[in-house]
Amino acid sequence: MRKSISKFVLAVLFAAGTAQAQQVPTYKVDPTWPKPLPRAKAADGNMRTWITGEVAGTCVDSHDHIFIANRSWQNSPSGKLKDFEVQTGQAAPPVVAFDTEGNIVTSWGDTTYEREGGPGKVLPENFHGCYADYEDNIWLPGTGDGIVQKYTHDGKFLMQIGTKGKCDGKEDQSPNAFYKSCGDAMAGDSSKTLLNMPSDVFVDPNPDPQNKQKGSIYIADGYGNHRVVVFDAKGNYLRQFGTPGHGPGQFAVRGGGHPHCVLIGKDNLVYTCDRGNNRIEIFDKMGKFIREIKVLPDDLAFSGLKANDFDFVDATQKQGFAIDVTAGVIYVIDLAKSAIVGSFGSLGHNAGQMTGPHTLAVDSKGNVYVGEVMNGRRVQKFIRQP
Repeated sequence: MRKSISKFVLAVLFAAGTAQAQQVPTYKVDPTWPKPLPRAKAADGNMRTWITGEVAGTCVDSHDHIFIANRSWQNSPSGKLKDFEVQTGQAAPPVVAFDTEGNIVTSWGDTTYEREGGPGKVLPENFHGCYADYEDNIWLPGTGDGIVQKYTHDGKFLMQIGTKGKCDGKEDQSPNAFYKSCGDAMAGDSSKTLLNMPSDVFVDPNPDPQNKQKGSIYIADGYGNHRVVVFDAKGNYLRQFGTPGHGPGQFAVRGGGHPHCVLIGKDNLVYTCDRGNNRIEIFDKMGKFIREIKVLPDDLAFSGLKANDFDFVDATQKQGFAIDVTAGVIYVIDLAKSAIVGSFGSLGHNAGQMTGPHTLAVDSKGNVYVGEVMNGRRVQKFIRQP
């Protein structure tokens, strides 16, 4: 009897250990999400269907409202609608929010321009990212003009960090750009008031180790600069960390978007995307380098831009997602082992495939929303399977 019980206990323990080792989440695309975008009366008086441009930002608030920041309203090449789309459609509002069923809950954004073909007067030019903070305010960075803006859930402007069109760089570093101080160059990385093409933002709900106040603003200042820069809740400079390079605690020198994302975990560590070096770098809040997670799958020869965005899989924060923008794949990473343990998606335009996956967000049920740029220009929902 004792022998049979021992065998039974061993079998149960083996099964439990195997199940634990295989707890890699899987996802299935919801091809019906979101619901078709509405038709609305355009400036010419005709009814036209909303069309999204590049969906450069995707974020989820505490109500599981999924916000997208899309570039269709912009006249820049990354946002301008195709000629045939202009005939029957109209640019969707810059910011659109959906519920988990795919219904629109709000939309907003000032789409005026300084002049024909010029940058927007109010909103950040060339949206890059979207973040919903612990008070459900929405933050929008702009790589085109070097600013980060804060809005209420319904689109009321609250504050701005940086000066629109004046970046932390030399005036001649991007002579062909509309704003000549904004660009990818070895200049800047030093201003306490200006940014240089920021790519992402995170607001810390916990007290800051430096000023003991909550609400510190972490900005991935990574297309012209190579740093994470931290401001207090009122927009005053606190500190920064990161330098150009390939070593520990550095960000890729060239190519743009280094760092490309920033996020703070429950472990009070700062996770950043050094996509030019294909890695997630982890710091403490004061900028001390802790470790890195390489994002280099063995089965893909091309090694570029595999750490485009990062988020945690669920509330346990034992696993994370990394976006491979070139292969159209989302990797699942075991954070303790620093190893890729799963993936979903592939390159293409069908449901479940992705072209230019740029940012992702996770709702309270573990479902994943991915915004696509380049020729993707959409947002998709991937449902976590039981």
